[in-house]
Amino acid sequence: MAQATPDVGADRRFQALIEVMARLRAPNGCPWDREQTHQTLKPYLLEEAYEVLQAIDEGDDAELRKELGDVLLQVIFHAQIAAEAQRFDIYDVVEALRDKLIRRHPHVFGEGSAQDAREVTRNWEVIKAQEKVAAGKGNPAPSALDGVSPKMPALIEARQLTERAAYYDFDWPDAASVLDKLDEEARELRAALDSPAPSGRDIAEEVGDLLFVLVNLARKLRLDPEATLKAANQKFRRRFAAVEQALAARGKTLSESHPDELNAIWDAVKRATAQAASPAAPDAHAG
Repeated sequence: MAQATPDVGADRRFQALIEVMARLRAPNGCPWDREQTHQTLKPYLLEEAYEVLQAIDEGDDAELRKELGDVLLQVIFHAQIAAEAQRFDIYDVVEALRDKLIRRHPHVFGEGSAQDAREVTRNWEVIKAQEKVAAGKGNPAPSALDGVSPKMPALIEARQLTERAAYYDFDWPDAASVLDKLDEEARELRAALDSPAPSGRDIAEEVGDLLFVLVNLARKLRLDPEATLKAANQKFRRRFAAVEQALAARGKTLSESHPDELNAIWDAVKRATAQAASPAAPDAHAG
């Protein structure tokens, strides 16, 4: 079983990894690696992060270990590029992270106190805001939402915005109240669509409000909206593929089929998958 603490050779193995990255970036190294910049690597960092999430969802430790390595590669790659420009290196990254963890956990490493995870989170945000002010990057009275990056995917940003607000009890009391709000937003969208002169801007705003409330419904139910939507996407892929297979068995393609036929096959696929997922009915003759 993996150790929670580094073994004797951990420093050597980490240094060997850094040396491999430096070799790839050297003049006689890999042409592709040498061409990369912080900007060109941005898509890979996001892609690798999502693959880590997929490995976690699948409960696959071997895949998770591999994908975490791919994320670590991105960190080391960016640090190597910075080191070549003499801006900082991977050890500066490690040291800054260590210092931040100690600084933001005064209840563990200092004289602070925290009774539960919620108080830890509040303290973390207060310390983070103080750090920004000290560095000249924040206002003396920053918003509680300043720590949520607007560059994140919209679903994640929406969840984190309302999580931050919820720390201060600015939240719906339960999932049922969010459902009531969902009904309200659906009515407002219907009103915008039924308007004598529908406004594309108003409709887009109401759709956005509806999505925002749905994210909060997932949060109140302790579900990750990104993960639940991803699961829905995967389910749609499987069922649509089953529709295509059913059409192929009839010697037809999607473009050759009437929408009524597609919908009928879809309904049949949906029923079949629902039955396959439900527990087997008890045998009336058993026992």
